[in-house]
Amino acid sequence: MKKYQLGEFEEVVILTVAILHQDAYGISIKKEIESRLKRTVSVGALQSALTRLEQKGYLKSSEGEATQERAGRPKKYFQVTAYGKKAMAHAKATRDELWKAIPKIVLQSSTIS
Repeated sequence: MKKYQLGEFEEVVILTVAILHQDAYGISIKKEIESRLKRTVSVGALQSALTRLEQKGYLKSSEGEATQERAGRPKKYFQVTAYGKKAMAHAKATRDELWKAIPKIVLQSSTIS
């Protein structure tokens, strides 16, 4: 069973939703990722990741107020669920364990190419 499985981009997205806390909606998430990681994010890829994370139970969404600038459509806000927090902690613990297992000599600057 692949408990708490997160792809690399899904991990970036869920972490960004956590960073933005109550201001996490599509465009704000996209801008935050692009700003922090200097990485271009397509709206389609982001929407797909948000949908997958919500289907997995890691995120939940709610609609905000409808705005005139959005032609009366409400923003869709995202929030990390308790299950999502467990997935984030699992991903961090897994990465930390892998980093700890790397021999120190490998990380010395003279051996990194």
